[in-house]
Amino acid sequence: MNKFQYDKKGLLIVISGPSGAGKGTVCKALLKEVRNLNISVSMTTRKPRIGEIEGVNYYFVQENEFKKMIKEGELLEYAKVYDNYYGTPKNKVLEKLKHGEDVILEIDIQGALKVKSQFPEGVFIFIVPPSMEELKNRIKKRGTETEEEVTKRFQSSYKEINYISKYNYIVINDDIEKAVERIKSIIIAEKCRVDRLKHTVLKTIEGGI
Repeated sequence: MNKFQYDKKGLLIVISGPSGAGKGTVCKALLKEVRNLNISVSMTTRKPRIGEIEGVNYYFVQENEFKKMIKEGELLEYAKVYDNYYGTPKNKVLEKLKHGEDVILEIDIQGALKVKSQFPEGVFIFIVPPSMEELKNRIKKRGTETEEEVTKRFQSSYKEINYISKYNYIVINDDIEKAVERIKSIIIAEKCRVDRLKHTVLKTIEGGI
């Protein structure tokens, strides 16, 4: 008897959102709770800081190597921030997906849109705080920025929220545990989508049940 089965290919899960929405905290909690889930390690041309580990915090490369990877299309996305480049190595992500591992990319909105243009079957999730007032409070609580910098970051967040329509899902981070449960539900639902299963389902139907 032929059996229906889930697609064994992993999911690419892209998580973005304004500064202060809690993306990093949510991702760390997800990694602790979800099996077979990996967070993509970015590549950068900047020098390692004290305590940073190659392949854990970043892949550290020379600028000429990074530019070569750009030219040869070996990055899913990249950006230059001040004097350094940052990007997502394509082969490392695709290798994990091929072996059935789900991969999270925690990246900014511009990077997410670049990934979507190459990988439209990815799952794109936008994290938001419960309110803009709460977002401003979270940024202030960091205590690492001047009032002027807080205002600029807050104004930038307003602009970023206009990109919500480019994503598949919105998750309100009013509580870390609840936000994690929502994303876990999204992952389960995505793995059950017919368009992800159509090849295995059609093969089963054609072969007879």
